[in-house]
Amino acid sequence: MSLLFRNAQVGVGGPLTAFAVSAGRVVSPGDITPDEIVDLQGATVLPGLVDAHVHSVQWAQNRRRADLSAATSAAHAVSLILSSVRPGEPTLGFGFRDAFWADEMHKDLLPQEHPIVLVSNDLHTAWFSQAALSLIGRGDHPTGVLLEGDCFRGLAALPPPPAEQLDAWVTEAMTAAAARGVTGIIDFEYADNVSDWQRRPTDVRVACSIPRDRLDEAIARGLRTGQEITDLLRVGPVKMFVDGSLNTRTAYCADPYPGTTSRGLLELPPEELAGTMALASRNGIHPAVHAIGDDAVTIALDAFHDLGCRGRIEHAQLVSREDFPRFALPGLVAGVQPAHQPDDREVADVHWSGRTDRAYAFADLLAAGGTIEIGSDAPVSPLDPWDGIASAVTRTDDDRPAWHPEQAIPLETALAAAAGGRASLEIGAEADLVIVGDLADLRNPEILGTVLAGRWTYRNGV
Repeated sequence: MSLLFRNAQVGVGGPLTAFAVSAGRVVSPGDITPDEIVDLQGATVLPGLVDAHVHSVQWAQNRRRADLSAATSAAHAVSLILSSVRPGEPTLGFGFRDAFWADEMHKDLLPQEHPIVLVSNDLHTAWFSQAALSLIGRGDHPTGVLLEGDCFRGLAALPPPPAEQLDAWVTEAMTAAAARGVTGIIDFEYADNVSDWQRRPTDVRVACSIPRDRLDEAIARGLRTGQEITDLLRVGPVKMFVDGSLNTRTAYCADPYPGTTSRGLLELPPEELAGTMALASRNGIHPAVHAIGDDAVTIALDAFHDLGCRGRIEHAQLVSREDFPRFALPGLVAGVQPAHQPDDREVADVHWSGRTDRAYAFADLLAAGGTIEIGSDAPVSPLDPWDGIASAVTRTDDDRPAWHPEQAIPLETALAAAAGGRASLEIGAEADLVIVGDLADLRNPEILGTVLAGRWTYRNGV
């Protein structure tokens, strides 16, 4: 199908012009006989948005889980989840933040006979009831509180819904994302994403990441980063963890957390990280390295500089001053989540006290020559790039003053970072675009349409 768009404002504040799409590409208007002419009446056209960090299945499931974001204590979280318990089926809750809780989580606080699992907002803590522990063969666990790798393995061991049900939920979630202007994601789900996505219809392009424990299998299958599986699916990077998270106080930092001797959790020692990255790179698979604390970021940067390979550092929430220029390494992308900054600012003020001038420091990363791409880390934040764009530009998400406003970035820069680096619609480029009405409310603009590979995936009023 060929479309001719008239009276389009291409880019924020751009002049009114016409452009066309045909055979999945942006073309000159004079090169086609259009099947449809669309008058945009001055609406803004932008490159389609790409959420650069998604956990697709967890996001799809989270849309059906009990909301624990209001929990102010472990006891309060229990009271919130009890109203969701249904006989004969597991109960899952999501979204608690325990950094300031006065009481401690324990399996004995939950009903023992019912399988209940509560997952923290950052995905790095899972709180299991005794019955839920038994489901995963961990009935002898002393507390039921699983952290980091133990958490990920525990959640993966839970009996999943039928594959066809999960696929339907994921497809529904991607359709909802298309309605927010999303045309692509990088899926960091802990699964065989390449195989799983081949079963699913989708309204977005998907880069299918490879979990570290599936790297050997991926190499044996001949998978390579960037390799096309279908017209909408390609192979992504291999994901590995250096450390944990801020809210779980397991991000690996140069300084101890207040009142403790702990600097966080080193998940992957430098020599093991470098060996895994080298193996991946030799076989054409780019590493994506989770690093949140400043020491973890240093370890990740050391490995990238030593190996000289392309890849990504995911999160980079706290960065040592001397490390900012090191992000200018060719082929290195910092995958950042600006929507986390307003959510985490109070926790960072306490646990990273005196260092927050270099936390979520997007302006400094760019000024040092780094490349950033914006993701949500859904379900940690909603799969909605506008949340991240607005947070990157304003450094707040409510009536609180901007937090470290010196780290705000311009709107045009944030839009490009949220579009996989695309800043404009160039002739010959993939016809992935979003049509936006009023941008006054940057967090919730009016989405008039989304086009993926030249076809509508969402249309409302154009």
